[in-house]
Amino acid sequence: MRTAYGVETVRTAERELMARLPEGALMQRAAAGLAAVCARLLARHRRVYGARVVLLVGPGDNGGDALYAGARLARRGAAVTAVPMDPERMHPGGLAALRAAGGRVEPTVPQRADLVVDGLLGIGGRGGLRPAAAALVERIPAGAPVLAVDLPSGVDADTGEVTGPAVTADVTVTFGAYKPGLLIDPGASHAGAVHLVDIGLELPEPELEALQHTDVAALLPQPTASSDKYRRGVVGVVAGSAQYPGAAVLAVAGALRGGAGAVRYVGPAADAVLARYPETLVGPGRVQAWVVGPGLGEGRAGEVADLLAGDAAVLVDADGLRGLDPAVLRARTAPTLLTPHAGEAAALLGVAREAVEAGRLSAVRRLAERYGATVLLKGSTTLVASAGVRAVRVNPTGTPWLATAGSGDVLSGLAGSLLAGGLSGADAGAVGAYLHGLAARRAGGPLVAHQVAEALPAAWQDTTRT
Repeated sequence: MRTAYGVETVRTAERELMARLPEGALMQRAAAGLAAVCARLLARHRRVYGARVVLLVGPGDNGGDALYAGARLARRGAAVTAVPMDPERMHPGGLAALRAAGGRVEPTVPQRADLVVDGLLGIGGRGGLRPAAAALVERIPAGAPVLAVDLPSGVDADTGEVTGPAVTADVTVTFGAYKPGLLIDPGASHAGAVHLVDIGLELPEPELEALQHTDVAALLPQPTASSDKYRRGVVGVVAGSAQYPGAAVLAVAGALRGGAGAVRYVGPAADAVLARYPETLVGPGRVQAWVVGPGLGEGRAGEVADLLAGDAAVLVDADGLRGLDPAVLRARTAPTLLTPHAGEAAALLGVAREAVEAGRLSAVRRLAERYGATVLLKGSTTLVASAGVRAVRVNPTGTPWLATAGSGDVLSGLAGSLLAGGLSGADAGAVGAYLHGLAARRAGGPLVAHQVAEALPAAWQDTTRT
């Protein structure tokens, strides 16, 4: 599992480690790892020897990391030029090392570069780039690959928020631990490929978790020789309407491929569901988990309330999210999973959609605590938070082609089926999102929602291959 930690947590761990190491040793570890990644990038297109490397240097330790790494590259024959944001505040040790290795300091960004290293702000930056830094970034040569040191400058390390100008990197080399801003959009879209350099930090419980194949494989419910369809779990789907029968079909499609033993449909779109999936059970009956909301339309809040009053796990999506009473959800003892997109989350919080999109991590945490539930916030970065739990799950799979009508209905059915199979709300949401994104990658693009459902068995198998 990939884990991420906030700035203060990382800095505390760094201080504790520095107290046990010779002065400057930690920065040298970081610089060595940074220089190694720089060298690998340069070697893809040419040799390190003779390569033109430009360092954009800020006044803090981030700039020091860049300077020491630049010195290592210069000793291997690279032509390294440092361009300071503030010439009077460059890291003195790093500057001396660069000059001793043959590197230069120039006031302006050269017009040609084989690699540009962003060492302006790092994890301490807040609120976007200041004018002096933004002016340097604007002069980066067109087409030059950009490598960010620890974090693209202008991205908030703790939240991924970007509130002003920011560096867009092709590669980010981060030290000691992933930071939330590298995994959550919009920051994640600025980071490019992320490389972690282990510098020996001892870290506590993470703030963010990202499942990987092995984690998903370990969580997926698997039938045994004694299994029957009822022991494997039955998921009920309350979805669809005369106006939106397809939502019911797609939710059932996701549910059928989520590992539950049976899918029971209750609603007005039974004919459409059975025409596509005759294996579906129709009508009331025993279930372990309900999926309610996709395509319900207006005037059916009573159905949602009835399910929430029961003792089965409930996933609430789409139209089912309207008018939810936090007190009712907090009083439930069975798992409750809410799956809003940004607009629905904004309505649940009483804020503008833009506020949710700009601060996805804080929004999903607030939703989970307000409603006493697990919340899966859909979007370019899907997040899963549970009330009272520190770590938020971030989904690493997916593709922009998932922004298509009905894909959320498939996800709801899939995650509901995992709930019925015995997974917790957090695990059902995180595993469902992971498989959903993996299936979309397999389906390619452009895609439509039913193709995601059809690709789920292959995505499931992908996670279990060794």
